Amino acid sequence: MLRHSQQSWRTLRTGGLLAACLAVLTGLSGDDGQAPVDTPAIVAALQPWKDLVGEWRAVGQVRRGSNQGAWQETAGVVWDLKKESTGLRWTVKDGKHWQSALLTFDPASGEHVLSVVPKEGAPVRLTGQWNPKETKLVLESPPAEQGELQRVTLSVQNENRVIWLLEKKNGPQSFYARVAEIGCQRQGTKLAAVDSNGPECIVTGGRGTIAVTHAGQTYYVCCTGCREAFEDDPEGIIAAWKAKRAKK
Repeated sequence: MLRHSQQSWRTLRTGGLLAACLAVLTGLSGDDGQAPVDTPAIVAALQPWKDLVGEWRAVGQVRRGSNQGAWQETAGVVWDLKKESTGLRWTVKDGKHWQSALLTFDPASGEHVLSVVPKEGAPVRLTGQWNPKETKLVLESPPAEQGELQRVTLSVQNENRVIWLLEKKNGPQSFYARVAEIGCQRQGTKLAAVDSNGPECIVTGGRGTIAVTHAGQTYYVCCTGCREAFEDDPEGIIAAWKAKRAKK
């Protein structure tokens, strides 16, 4: 479990909730000789994708609209707020292509980074710049020794619907060939259903789905990662959250 001081939270009350609630997570200084991870910057950059948190059911298709080669899988997404792996962690069950993936952000390069653990083969690291005018994120891998490039496009249709498009190309090819498209629907929702009501995560501002309590009061977090952060310093997080609400 992460260790942070309550004083760290209090010194950040005047900032935005996101920065205040997560700056402390970099408390995390370089005790291992490495530069600390800029957790607030990473979480801020991942806000457009915060609705990924939750449980998903998915259908993968080699060709859109065709059941040939299609499969079903499930996935769970949580915030991973550890120093060495800050980001949104996607864990797949019964997947055809992936076991897991971590979506994070590199403040130094300004790029989003997707680290994929495939069903077979070596892990793959894909990067890409996000255009805020877009509702999709395109990431590419560097050329492998054999010249193969992979491309992954993440499209958020709404808070209950997400699509992953997997593509690849070899060497001199000028275009990407489709590998698969994986359409993900949030567990417990229907394809056209969108519900923006409900509590907000006190840590990262996402959908509050897990109740947590402190001093007899109930608050909400969006995933187990945020629950751990809240349990580690509830008073600091609550203070920052109240400061944000007061500014509004």
